[in-house]
Amino acid sequence: MKRHLISAADLTRDDAVLILDTAEEMARVADRPIKKLPTLRGRTICNLFFEDSTRTRISFEAAEKRLSADVINFAAKGSSVSKGESLKDTAQTLEAMGVDAVVIRHHASGAPYRLANSGWIDAPVINAGDGTHQHPTQALLDAFTMRRRLVGRDAGLGKGLDGRRITLVGDVLHSRVARSNVDLLHTLGAEVTLVAPPTLVPVGVETWPCEISYSLDEVLPKSDAVMMLRVQRERMNAAFFPTEREYSRRYGLDAARMARMPEDAIVMHPGPMVRGMEITAEVADSDRCTVVEQVANGVSIRMAVLYLLLGGSEPAVTTSRPSPTTTLDGGAARRPFDAEETK
Repeated sequence: MKRHLISAADLTRDDAVLILDTAEEMARVADRPIKKLPTLRGRTICNLFFEDSTRTRISFEAAEKRLSADVINFAAKGSSVSKGESLKDTAQTLEAMGVDAVVIRHHASGAPYRLANSGWIDAPVINAGDGTHQHPTQALLDAFTMRRRLVGRDAGLGKGLDGRRITLVGDVLHSRVARSNVDLLHTLGAEVTLVAPPTLVPVGVETWPCEISYSLDEVLPKSDAVMMLRVQRERMNAAFFPTEREYSRRYGLDAARMARMPEDAIVMHPGPMVRGMEITAEVADSDRCTVVEQVANGVSIRMAVLYLLLGGSEPAVTTSRPSPTTTLDGGAARRPFDAEETK
């Protein structure tokens, strides 16, 4: 693992598989009466959010607290940022307070990279979403969900998504989720296809490691997983399609379209869903839709990322189900992987 996690494109296949395998171990913590590990006890992590968020912020906070870290939640609204304070000054304030890691979400593409490489702060930086650029932990949790559903929870250990056909549908132009998933899924060996109206396909997409299609109906029968992307109205400054009804008719996923997918294919969505436009309620509430699983898996993935960046360099993976004596190399802490210790 590198010092920072800024982009899914920075991850090698070994990096990605290590994170996914570590997340499998972290997921077992959720089955325990006490969902807490002492791995990051004494470490301080700041969640630096310059943009509104619900799932990502809460997911990171849950992951940090399950690893026993001290958590500082920073929101731009109501802070000195609203008075004009720069990212540099905010970062130097956090450095003075001695934070051990920063999780940052920012409306400007490239802000996490700037923070990580500016020298303003001497701590690992994790990108929780920057503009229309990248959202690496979202791509990791999506890949984790796909591997569990399409390969198997135990059978998938040490493996990628080789040969799996993944389709991403919708607002690719404004989607950091789409960019991150294309990079990571390609690294893991999957075949990725983007489906969108021509107006919502980015310039230069032909250089991406994926196929492009403008017909959802043609792609569905050969898709192992279909991820519907949210139409991001807040980032749109023009009319990219005639009406919501027209968009839904051509690119929305309903029960009739889902019936054209292979029987074992799954439906995904990074959330929040716009029911009735991108996806119907019938599809969103079906057993084949993994939206709730993705939320749960997000905590495991973020625990794995934090552990690997801060806790130690050894994988938290065992060949069998862990017992109370199984250990995680927690770096300086070197505490047992045992929830009972946190009583």
